[in-house]
Amino acid sequence: MAALLEAIHIKRKTLFEIENVPYVCLDSDISKPTARGGQTLVHLKVRNLLTNAVFEKTFKANERFQEPDVQLVPATYLYSDNDGSYFLDQESYETLTLTGAMLGNALDYLTEGTPVQLHKYNGNPIGLQLPMFVELKVTYAEPGAKGDSSSGSGTKTVKLETGMEIRVPPFIKEGERIKVTTETGEFAGRA
Repeated sequence: MAALLEAIHIKRKTLFEIENVPYVCLDSDISKPTARGGQTLVHLKVRNLLTNAVFEKTFKANERFQEPDVQLVPATYLYSDNDGSYFLDQESYETLTLTGAMLGNALDYLTEGTPVQLHKYNGNPIGLQLPMFVELKVTYAEPGAKGDSSSGSGTKTVKLETGMEIRVPPFIKEGERIKVTTETGEFAGRA
């Protein structure tokens, strides 16, 4: 039997189950009572791991939740087509398919061979966890104006090999590989 978690102990990135549905905590805040006999309340911002819906919910501090049967499995991105995106499970060497709804905006960061962690709930793939940074090739960049590189100020928009567009410093050129933060989609440096 899985362990029970009290609401007051649920922190950011904690996985738990409400009515047989797995959730991950995105943020938590504890409200202490101001009057005698008042309840300590826990405000959680959570994401449903099956639908990716995000919402806020309030619980009593002593409410208990099951830990979900969620495993993180190392995998590698293979390719995408009209039926979904395909990943190679690095433990069982089977090909797993995720739908567009399961991926969210992850395709903006995925190129062939990108290592990821797949979420499996009760043995079935339900989503993925991207690495903190990915390296992507710049496929289009406007040439920087003279003097841009010396001042160090300003940014320009470039297009990456996945089709995503981001803002980068003016010295980044077409054909360069850059690091992108997957949590925010921002430029993190040259690769």
